[in-house]
Amino acid sequence: MASHGVSRSVRPRTEEQRLQEVDKIKKYRDLEAQLRTELAHHNQGPDVFALTSRLLKLNPEYYSVWNDRRRLLISGLLSAPSAGCSPSRVSPSSSLTSTTTTSSAASLASSSTTTPHTRDSQTTGPSGTTVDAAGAGTDSGNEDGQDKAKDQEILRSELAFTIPLLMEFPKCYWIWNYRLWVLQQAVQRLDMPVARRIWEEELGLVGKMLTRDRRNFHAWGYRRHVVAKLESAELAGKSLVPEEFEYTTKMIRVDLSNFSAWHNRSKLIPRLLKEQGAGDVERKKLLDDELKLIRDALNVGPEDQSLWYYHQFLMLNVFNTLGSESMAPNLSMAERVAYVNREMDDIRDLLEDYEDIKWLYEALVEYTVALSKVESRKLTSEELGRLREWLGKLDELDPMRRGRWADARKEYGLG
Repeated sequence: MASHGVSRSVRPRTEEQRLQEVDKIKKYRDLEAQLRTELAHHNQGPDVFALTSRLLKLNPEYYSVWNDRRRLLISGLLSAPSAGCSPSRVSPSSSLTSTTTTSSAASLASSSTTTPHTRDSQTTGPSGTTVDAAGAGTDSGNEDGQDKAKDQEILRSELAFTIPLLMEFPKCYWIWNYRLWVLQQAVQRLDMPVARRIWEEELGLVGKMLTRDRRNFHAWGYRRHVVAKLESAELAGKSLVPEEFEYTTKMIRVDLSNFSAWHNRSKLIPRLLKEQGAGDVERKKLLDDELKLIRDALNVGPEDQSLWYYHQFLMLNVFNTLGSESMAPNLSMAERVAYVNREMDDIRDLLEDYEDIKWLYEALVEYTVALSKVESRKLTSEELGRLREWLGKLDELDPMRRGRWADARKEYGLG
């Protein structure tokens, strides 16, 4: 059997290796059974929490154990949220042994849920003062400060716990989801400056992760979430668009094939222009700068699909098909035509040296058809002849999509 063109070979195991694996499986199953037994008896102490740590180090994909860990934290290890907090709520039907499957989105949504402790309406403080459910009383300030200090220590410990797991399993959704949940607990339980500092440290960490693996799309998606939170009013944030745009430039210069960096850049540009209050001149300049950037990149790596993705994004702006998100919506028709012709000339120049790269032919086909639509006219006989030639090359270079090229011929009346 082969994967990505690489044949898989079966390595024979010795009897000793087989027995070692059997022993590992037994220990894992015993540990799992021990945790389930403790949870079934509603034991929620540190020893049970330690069992989740041991299991997750062995198998971080075990999402039910991550959920158990959340519940153990909420049910006793973390302080009970005060009335001034905005704690989330877990359904009363939730149990410590629940194994309901949750998607990534559901896990993120659950990040705002906690289970408040039940408190009597009034209790007597150590000095005899009456303390109500909201924590009022002479000692409430000290207790609140102690609770926050304890919560901060626990939450930082949880973030530290997941770092080695992320290093070993950087594409495990459940680790990333759990970190987001812990970070959201910081927002709910800690003073805003403290919570913001923790989120800022998280942005630094994900930067280090992307230095190790520049194209890890999990880390890029996570970074966008962290940045959005740091920009939010909840953390007294401001726009980080200029910094993030510069970050994509830095990552692209290191690795032109960074699809995620190009994608992030395409999403940042509309916000960048809007926040700068850019006029037509500034918008056209940015479009020119970005086209030059991608042309230079294509001259280095015309076989790179991520570069063509970004070039296509820029050309959609030229064709003005992005509506309010367009970089330069007020270009004249003559300017749009000039842009398209220049880009197509550059692509034809590339064909002289790279005639076996299919992306060039795809771009020429797409842009030729789009140009006729920009000018509100039918394809000329000369253009139809070129389309026939380019689609023939695509048949040769990409036979897996012959049906697609055949459909294109029918659409353009090429028979």
